[in-house]
Amino acid sequence: MPGNDVNEGTAGQDRAPSPAVARALTVLETLVESDEGMTLTALAKRTNIPLATCASIVYTLEQRGYAQRRVVGRSHFWRPTLRLYGLATQLVRKVDLSSVAQRELRELADVVGMPVHIGVLTGASVVYVAKAATPGFIQFDTYPGKVAPFNLTALGKAIAAHLPERDLEPLLTQLTPGRGPRAAEPTREAFLSELAGVRKRGYAVEDEEEQAEIACVAAPFFDAGGLVGGAVGVTGFSRDLAGQRRKEAIAGVVEIGRTVSRKLGFDDLR
Repeated sequence: MPGNDVNEGTAGQDRAPSPAVARALTVLETLVESDEGMTLTALAKRTNIPLATCASIVYTLEQRGYAQRRVVGRSHFWRPTLRLYGLATQLVRKVDLSSVAQRELRELADVVGMPVHIGVLTGASVVYVAKAATPGFIQFDTYPGKVAPFNLTALGKAIAAHLPERDLEPLLTQLTPGRGPRAAEPTREAFLSELAGVRKRGYAVEDEEEQAEIACVAAPFFDAGGLVGGAVGVTGFSRDLAGQRRKEAIAGVVEIGRTVSRKLGFDDLR
């Protein structure tokens, strides 16, 4: 019976430390998940929250700028606003990417015996913001704070492959020629084709393009809004980053990319 449905639907909220907060969050989450505006009646039915309570919540959300209504005839349709995204963006800015997945970076570095990095895009450059190094005499010059042309690193390619067109377009005029033996003359068409391959595979590869004997693989991570936030990569000698070790490195950066995405609030992983 309908009455039983309401009781069952609100039981979990009533058991919450603050039932009022639980109901407000349920209403907000339902508005965000809906593909179109919802009337109060539909919202109350979907959430199993009494109509009067649902109305109070929605009016409060409207007052605080988290919801807005569109009037069509005698009906009012409610939708969430981007103010919630503004809060998420502020939170993401406060996340310390250098430590958000340090344990995972360390574990992968130990498995493949090569340094693992996190990089973000700044203009047409990739900036290394975190590194898990490996012990030994040979150390790669990939320190936090290092800057490299975005199109000559797997990190940069992994990020660029998922940029909105409006953000990618200006970068296509700033392609830097590589100094490595496998570097080709950078062209818009060739780079766009490579980015399509990155999106299809889920990871990027750079092999002796920026400089001789050095290769890297990288996978992107995404923020709460679904925008690419950066990439995770492994760097090593080309002769070492091959065969089974390359497969392990690729699997590792893809998994860490998913981990970082989850920690940043992205929940649409494929």
